Amino acid sequence: MPKSAASKPYLAFDFGAESGRAVLAHLQSGILTTEEVHRFANDPVEYGGSLHWDAPRLWLEVRKALAGLEEFELSGIGVDAWGVDYALLGERGELLQNPYHYRDGRTRTAMEEVFRKVSKEEIYSATGIQFMPINTLYQLFAAKRDTPELLRAAKRMVTIPDLFHYWLTGKAVCEFTNATTTQLVNPLTRTWATGLMDLLELPSYLPAPIVEPGSVIGPLLPGVARTSSLSGTSVIAPASHDTGSAVAAISARDGTAFLSSGTWSLLGTELDAPVISPDALRLNFTNEGGVAGTTRLLKNVMGLWMLQCCRQSWTGQGQVYDYRELMELAGREPSFAHLVDPDDESFLRPADMPSTINQFCARTHQPSPSRPGAFVRAILESLALKYRVVLRNLEQVSGKHIEQIRVIGGGSKNRLLNQFTADATGKRVLAGPAEATALGNVAIQILATGGAASLQEVRAIVDRSFPTEIFEPLESDKWEMQMERFQQYTEMTYA
Repeated sequence: MPKSAASKPYLAFDFGAESGRAVLAHLQSGILTTEEVHRFANDPVEYGGSLHWDAPRLWLEVRKALAGLEEFELSGIGVDAWGVDYALLGERGELLQNPYHYRDGRTRTAMEEVFRKVSKEEIYSATGIQFMPINTLYQLFAAKRDTPELLRAAKRMVTIPDLFHYWLTGKAVCEFTNATTTQLVNPLTRTWATGLMDLLELPSYLPAPIVEPGSVIGPLLPGVARTSSLSGTSVIAPASHDTGSAVAAISARDGTAFLSSGTWSLLGTELDAPVISPDALRLNFTNEGGVAGTTRLLKNVMGLWMLQCCRQSWTGQGQVYDYRELMELAGREPSFAHLVDPDDESFLRPADMPSTINQFCARTHQPSPSRPGAFVRAILESLALKYRVVLRNLEQVSGKHIEQIRVIGGGSKNRLLNQFTADATGKRVLAGPAEATALGNVAIQILATGGAASLQEVRAIVDRSFPTEIFEPLESDKWEMQMERFQQYTEMTYA
């Protein structure tokens, strides 16, 4: 006898910049439990002088995960991933090339070229999205400039999670939260900004139709399900942008900010409508799509990418540290010996991160770190000070007073950074859940299948199931004294 929909588990595919995983989630008696059933590396590939994602390899891993669950009946399957990158489909629906990686260098001059055609003010009023060279808008502009024949051969464009939904169902759509990261969506009408695309002579027919988070895209294709019990499983669009999913799992409004902490740090709050104002433009805030008609007003900060790169560099030199060891070493270092601006462009695509940090210190007349612990402490203190700056700007742009910060994602397990964040901002920090992205993916699937009646109810399920750790600010005065110096360094790099 088939299990009831309420007792059948949900499957979330969660793709990150370093790895992906398949998470099986069970909802029983109002408590959510999760189990990672498959994990795999997500290594970019370089060829022809360009950096790409290995999409066929990731699809193989999706198929492996599904093959391991052939005895299960599932309530739903959903995919979330990073934003801005896209895939081009040909006339038979085939993938025309491996999707470009957002760290590929082809967009270095694209922003300036775009601004010569359309002003920043016009782009912001049409999209409400912050200006970053990695945005799809500039990637597509670079594609039109560098590979026009390939772009002409394309019949459809989807974002990364949409590509996997397409391969699972045969239906090409773009889920709203991830579509907004392209800087090609009107946040008020929640439709493609075709007028902007026409102004830039970008093919406005290319993007697949937008669907809202919680939409059932279709059943799993017979060729994917084979003859297993997965046949007919609904594929559901969660908040397909990983940050969108992470924020879907928690309540981050009315005095609470979210800090999605991972490779990138995304700091913001949930609102009922976008804020497209001169202040928001000047401070480069972004209005990304949220669930249930909401908007995530936020700012991107470089995040733990800097730490990941340092660790890779040291490993290459035979110095192997796990993250726990690095935190212990950082905890022994003196405070505020070296500060950097995490958003300095030199940190986006560094040849060697420790050397790049040293170069920043030299440019700003600071001593250079000499030990791994000193580099780590410099990164964590600089991130915490950056969060303070962004938080104050967030309060100004949103008109909302922030009382506490909810840290989610893998970085929420970094207790040293959590304490630094509380100290630097003077705000209480609630850390967790670390698995917010997969939980938010599942939460929207639960809503879509009637397992919860409202966003508030499904968020309460997550809160009950995954308690937080609290960090109170302890030494805010010391951090206050460093702010002027930190802001001088950031201003020097932008001068």
